[in-house]
Amino acid sequence: MHVSCGKCGIEDLLEFSKNIDEVFLEFLSRFDQGLVTEKGLSEELKDEGIVRGENEIKEMIGNNSPDKITKEILFSKKDYISEYKVLENPEPKMGCKIEELGLDESISNHLKELKIEQFYKFQEEAIQEITFGENVVIEAPTASGKTEAFLIPVIQKIKKDAMDGNIFAIFVYPTKALSRDQYPKIQKFAETIGIDVKVFDGDTNQVDRRKIIDNPPHILITNFDVLHYHLWHQTKFSSLLTSTKILVVDEAHVYSGIFGSNVHYIIKRLKRICSDKLQFVAASATLENAKEFCQQLFGEKMQVIHGSGKKGMTDFVMLFPSLRTQRALMVELTKKLTEKNHKTMVFNNSHLNSELLAIQAKKQKINIKVHRAGLMANYRTSVEKQFKEDSIQAISCTPTLELGIDVGNVDCVISSTIPVNRLIQRIGRAARKGQRGYAFLALGNDPISQYYKNHPDDYFEDVEKTYIDPKNPFVEEFQVLAMACDRPISKHELKEHQQVIEHHIIKENLTVFNNRIIPNFDKINSMLSGYSIRGIGKSIDIFLNGKKVGDRVLPIALEELHKDAIYFLAGTRYKVKEFNYPEKNYAKLERIPKDYPYYTKSLTEEWPTIETVFESRKAKGVEVAFCKLHIQKKVYGYVNIELGQEITQGEKVELETPLEYDFITKGIVFHAPRPLKIIGKAEDEDYAEASGYHATEHVVIEGSNMITGGVSQDLGGISLGTSGLIFIYDGAIGGSGASKALYDRFEKALERSMFIVKECPCQNEAGCPRCTFSYRCGNNNEFLHKYSALEILERINEGEKTELIDPVEGDRPLV
Repeated sequence: MHVSCGKCGIEDLLEFSKNIDEVFLEFLSRFDQGLVTEKGLSEELKDEGIVRGENEIKEMIGNNSPDKITKEILFSKKDYISEYKVLENPEPKMGCKIEELGLDESISNHLKELKIEQFYKFQEEAIQEITFGENVVIEAPTASGKTEAFLIPVIQKIKKDAMDGNIFAIFVYPTKALSRDQYPKIQKFAETIGIDVKVFDGDTNQVDRRKIIDNPPHILITNFDVLHYHLWHQTKFSSLLTSTKILVVDEAHVYSGIFGSNVHYIIKRLKRICSDKLQFVAASATLENAKEFCQQLFGEKMQVIHGSGKKGMTDFVMLFPSLRTQRALMVELTKKLTEKNHKTMVFNNSHLNSELLAIQAKKQKINIKVHRAGLMANYRTSVEKQFKEDSIQAISCTPTLELGIDVGNVDCVISSTIPVNRLIQRIGRAARKGQRGYAFLALGNDPISQYYKNHPDDYFEDVEKTYIDPKNPFVEEFQVLAMACDRPISKHELKEHQQVIEHHIIKENLTVFNNRIIPNFDKINSMLSGYSIRGIGKSIDIFLNGKKVGDRVLPIALEELHKDAIYFLAGTRYKVKEFNYPEKNYAKLERIPKDYPYYTKSLTEEWPTIETVFESRKAKGVEVAFCKLHIQKKVYGYVNIELGQEITQGEKVELETPLEYDFITKGIVFHAPRPLKIIGKAEDEDYAEASGYHATEHVVIEGSNMITGGVSQDLGGISLGTSGLIFIYDGAIGGSGASKALYDRFEKALERSMFIVKECPCQNEAGCPRCTFSYRCGNNNEFLHKYSALEILERINEGEKTELIDPVEGDRPLV
């Protein structure tokens, strides 16, 4: 820990302790003994690996010439500079002249009016393949001309083959906001050529709906929620969809996890009702496994076309906040850039972090607003508009703004730790108009950040894997019911879902009638109506002064909205005064004084039961299984944490009645070897052993974060007492594919976890936020033993063999 005075310049380095007062007392006694210097610590800080020496930074800069702001940040001596690079996009490869592609004359003429003489190479390839009828994935960065690459060939096909009064192509975007953002651009291009384009979504009014149904457009812009709803309700609108020839899915990389598994089925359902074989086009930002992922999503063979972005230069700095919190670093960067009138987007990894950052930034007089999912749509749109019109300088957002929504000019992107491909996507927003851009990756006080501080090159190697799990049993169960509602199921079709169909017939959700399988509407209507394709499970509605202001999905809602929890909403903190669960599922908020010093974090207990083992294998020497799990979860209390303290152990408060929830999911279980050396030296053997397994569970989840594509927030973990059994599971009900991604790359995760613990300089037995602590720990970061975890991970990496055993009642679960 670093103690310093801004006025006289004295500073000192002391050993980390959870109790800050102890550290300060230690500092005072060192001061009295004359051990604290006023000269500053720059040499000592450099030797400890806390900041970089000036010469190392100059070497990093090399022949580049960073501007004044970047230089100030590089040489500030407040943080450890892990990496400085200038990211340059080369000129994209050019393709053929417009008239060489044999396009319809009206298209060529319109392109010339737009002063476009020549295509980029990737656009030329995409236009040819799509016109030819191939299923294509166009993979290219934001603002690179992707839209034209699919729009032109679709219009070409409409000109050639379409009949008026029929929908020919459906363009799907992940959100209504993005559809509305893209619509004017597509419409402007299409209407000059005599092609009709319309948007149909939840915000389309009755009059416009009527017009679309009476006179269907050639191109319909919508989202999967709308398709899902209208298909299973067999509305007039759904009968228009049968003429569709092409489905275009933009921002396809968004459809991972549960949402993607549902979309996989909605596409399958669309294929069932269309009279002709559908052609598929996906457009996406950079994905490592674009082909494999899109083939799984669409259930068809696809080919990939790669594009490159616009030419531009961005100063990129990766910083590690050795002497302060990640948030303090991000706030200071935002302040520096906005003071120089650079418009800045700050990306956080969670709802809570985006809110906390905005609160601290406002205290520094930064003109900033929050933009995240879970806030009402009209609020989000007004924030986008204010940013675009320069009436706010900065936005504190979550990944919802990563999509191509146009928020105008952005000069700088500040991001917390995320996979490199998503960072590049975010950086794509900086300097779009060809001016110099700034991008700062602020590493955190967490295990994976500490790893990248020491191995920055690995960061650029760790490209995210996008995953879906079409075999999620809950998704399959719901979607098969929806299929029967779309159109009766004939005896010979859907053989791959035979088991699920039979299960529904036994339950009387489906009935056999005249050799066809039809839905029992009265029984299943409410089941399907309550189902959300974006996540499984019910949600809790949030009210303030009698008005709905947001919602939160279960089970996470139990942790954030229990009685007396502090909940963050649009940059303000509220207290939960009433929580009704499981009867009516709502939470009522009340205002609290601005200077209220705390926020809350829940305390949880979980118990896992293995229902089915899908597959198992040896990783190094340890047996690991991928299985179906039943998790019983209980929120029994919470701790108050002071604002500004990231991970400390707060004061515990128990709830009068614990909140309980059980769910089925998928996950992995492995049996860790015993840390015999540490056990031999320990006063309390059971404590040292159980705390070693608990710390190992934390490090494996946090440390595998980028290997599995930044999914650690999608995973939960439990270590069972002294049994050595460690469970890591999908936080989404039914499973999202996240733990499967970890199962497939488990060896790499185990190696990285060992380095995280080994390289952390802290001397603390429990470890620290940069190795063994987890901000999601349900046990208040107690029962952690760093050296025991290190021995366990070393034994695993040396190949020690273990077999899986059954859990024993009485083992204390640590989460």
